[in-house]
Amino acid sequence: MNIFGDLTTLVTLAIAVFIFLRLRSVLGKRTGHQRPPYDSRDMRRPLPGERSAPNSGKVVTLPKRGGELETETVSQTETAINEIAKPGTKLNRQLKDVIAIDPTFDPAAFLDGAKMAYEMIVAAFADGDKKTLKNLLSREVYDGFANAITERESRGEHVRASFVGIDSAKITSAEVNRTDVHVTTRFVSQIISATYDAEGKVIEGDPEQVAEVTDIWTFARDARSRDPNWKLVATESES
Repeated sequence: MNIFGDLTTLVTLAIAVFIFLRLRSVLGKRTGHQRPPYDSRDMRRPLPGERSAPNSGKVVTLPKRGGELETETVSQTETAINEIAKPGTKLNRQLKDVIAIDPTFDPAAFLDGAKMAYEMIVAAFADGDKKTLKNLLSREVYDGFANAITERESRGEHVRASFVGIDSAKITSAEVNRTDVHVTTRFVSQIISATYDAEGKVIEGDPEQVAEVTDIWTFARDARSRDPNWKLVATESES
């Protein structure tokens, strides 16, 4: 039996145990109350409808009425409608019906586009530009405009018009027929217009007089279509 070998082994074990105990006393042990290791997922920004819980890196979802998350889009849309038509009015309800079938509808953006279309159509009709009109009008309305241009040209007449500007443009009604949306707008504009005969004489209008013109136009589009453009489907002049 090797006594010195046994003693060496015992001393080595004693030293190992001593080092382990010292390390344990310095580093401590996990009890479940320590802060968890850093996780980059805890640092992400809250998603819409979420909020960071106080004093934590966690994200919690806020419950909404009806179990659904409210979105800024809904609020913005309702605000936009209320700016066009007072809450509780027939027009306000009609516009909400339009939004229900076409969530992309924006009353203010529609009016901006309608004013541009109005000016383009008035100018194209005066110039006899059938190509431009065809892209902006329904087939029925285009046929009426095109026939008027053809008859005017057959008599040797031509129109000179200057668009001064639009004083006002207001949505007066909106209608949903299955998937078709119709929105009627009342335009009040200032235009200088005169029609000349084949000899160059003014037979209608005044080339030096600004006239106030009021038109009531209805635009339509299919809510199912990916084409966002509206077309003029009905016209009416207000005396």
